[in-house]
Amino acid sequence: MSFSDAYVQKRTAKNVFYTNIDKIIDWKLVDNEIVKFYKPGKSATGNPAYSGLLLFKMLLIGIWNGGLSDRDVEEMVCENLSAMRFCGLQLESSVPDHSCLSRFRTALTKDNGFEALLTCINQQLDNHGIIIKSGVKIDASITDTLRKPKGKTTYQIAEDRKEDEVIESEKEKQSADLKIVKINSKGVDDEGRWVLKGGKMHFGYKKHVVTDENGLVLSVITTAANEHDSVCFEELIDKTKLPSKTRVLTDKAYKSANHDKVLIDRKLKNGIQYKAVRNKPLTEKQKKFNRLVSKCRYTVERTFGGISKWFTGGIAKYVGKSKTHTQHILESISYNLKRSPRLIIDMEINRKVNYLTA
Repeated sequence: MSFSDAYVQKRTAKNVFYTNIDKIIDWKLVDNEIVKFYKPGKSATGNPAYSGLLLFKMLLIGIWNGGLSDRDVEEMVCENLSAMRFCGLQLESSVPDHSCLSRFRTALTKDNGFEALLTCINQQLDNHGIIIKSGVKIDASITDTLRKPKGKTTYQIAEDRKEDEVIESEKEKQSADLKIVKINSKGVDDEGRWVLKGGKMHFGYKKHVVTDENGLVLSVITTAANEHDSVCFEELIDKTKLPSKTRVLTDKAYKSANHDKVLIDRKLKNGIQYKAVRNKPLTEKQKKFNRLVSKCRYTVERTFGGISKWFTGGIAKYVGKSKTHTQHILESISYNLKRSPRLIIDMEINRKVNYLTA
């Protein structure tokens, strides 16, 4: 060990977060996935280019520290010894600049590489017993973009779902409406859409997720903001590859005969809340079922809140649906990893308590 390595190790001994992540994740497996989508060549000077794993870790550091810009990430890794050590760099190592991070993110976005990384990391968390799929939750959240039309606009606006009022024909109409809108103003994200939610206007995208019992994100789909929440239900179910007999919990906006059939065909348990229809109020049994589902669904709301609070999520940092989808996936990976050390500790505590009380 060189003098500089010993110095860095001593100065970072008390910062355990990155160390805990290294104990949980086998980065070689992650690197094996990255090289499928990103093969660095040589720099302009002929030296080997930066590895994809280094660049991926730098993206995670940026999100963990409040959603930093690429330039701020570059500066932080240069100055923060814990971040430097997590990236596998030494004091005398050069740090990739912001343009390297941007090119790496674009390369993996083009080939859906971040989807594979989410799957790889979740598989490792599953091997640790952190991910619990006995009951999963499905929900959606709006991501606003600052690149919205300004001044007087003539763009079509959809009203976000009202759980007790939206019917199948309205869902289809809402999806069809967004496809005929054209936004060509300079500086405006032309793939974003307007939606009215809770009496407030939003312009941007919608993040549809599946989470496990702990609120860890299993799958993500990104659409325009005015897509109805339930549009991606079947796609999310198939994308997550849930084992049979898994209970799927959602609010009443997802209730439909088609979705009930989707769950039956895949041998999944139905946890969709009942929805009253005209001249047919809910029975007491159905109301009790809805209350039980509501008590279990708080974890997915906690996930949205955690991403918003810790990573300044809920605001699009890039332009276009594909890049915003990349942001959603990176935030999901970062959220899962951030919560994993504590979940492992809780598992150990529960195991010891059960042993002592057995």
